[in-house]
Amino acid sequence: MICKFKILPFERVVIYRDWGRLAHLKDSIIQAPSLLIMGNKDYVMKSPGMEYYINSELLKSDVPNLEIKYLSEGSHFVQEQFPEEVNKLILGFLNQHL
Repeated sequence: MICKFKILPFERVVIYRDWGRLAHLKDSIIQAPSLLIMGNKDYVMKSPGMEYYINSELLKSDVPNLEIKYLSEGSHFVQEQFPEEVNKLILGFLNQHL
């Protein structure tokens, strides 16, 4: 998927995901302990099927050792909005798993 947008005076092209190049990974399962930190107001959740995928058991079937932490007032850039809280969550996760 290619998305074009303008940041005056420049035009940029961003490739968000090239799913075709990732097709060989479609049945892969991530076994490593993983942490997903996101905001409850993240616009990614508005993508079709995304909220269901993240909140159902579907994501957990692909990443069984996943911890999901939501920041109630966070949007897409929680690391910028709440850096201290994000750092605390990451350090706690690393202390638990290392």
